[in-house]
Amino acid sequence: SGERKWLRMSGLVLLLPHGYEGQGPEHSSARLERFLQMCAEDNIQVCNLTTPAQYFHLLRRQVRPGFERPLIVMTPKSLLRLPVAGSSLEQLTTGGFQPLFDDAEINEPNRVERIVLCSGKVFYDLADARKKAASGDNRVAILRVEQFYPFPRTLIKETLAKNPNANDLVWCQEEPKNMGGWTFMEGKFEDLIPRGDLLRYVGRAESASPATGNYSVHVQEQEKLVREALTID
Repeated sequence: SGERKWLRMSGLVLLLPHGYEGQGPEHSSARLERFLQMCAEDNIQVCNLTTPAQYFHLLRRQVRPGFERPLIVMTPKSLLRLPVAGSSLEQLTTGGFQPLFDDAEINEPNRVERIVLCSGKVFYDLADARKKAASGDNRVAILRVEQFYPFPRTLIKETLAKNPNANDLVWCQEEPKNMGGWTFMEGKFEDLIPRGDLLRYVGRAESASPATGNYSVHVQEQEKLVREALTID
């Protein structure tokens, strides 16, 4: 709130560990929901990235003159060693930061029945599970929200419109329902969806703790939310 209170600009960058990896509550949460509660009047940026190129281009944008806003980045530790979460030299040297990634695996948008929006490392769990699914179809599109705020409203609206027959919209997250990005996204979608559909939640139940301290329970919870997000009856 420094700009509104004291007219002071800031380019501060925070890299905050945030990833549900079965290592307990203190390891898991950077309290994304608290930063999202403070978002208003374009005062800060809140991002949850999935590739090195995105991080690189985001830092380039951050030092651009006239873009002095605090930057909050959720940084899952497991993506540091996940082979598929890599970027080519071309991706690093060309293009720029993308607030939203469309689903590159969808070749027939008219066949899409469900759109799953997610953010951060859960995308890789969803993409891997869809790839291994016996059906092998692409009735479920997975969109990656890389920037929560400023909210990429126009970009999301245009991307949703590419799938005209998708009447089931899901927000999937690893965090408990009372944490993470759910409350923020639910509020944004109230006015975003023109045909009156609702954004449906898939993820962990409400919890007093950011995460379980039992690894086997973590695995069960993770498998359940991924399965629920992708399964069409």
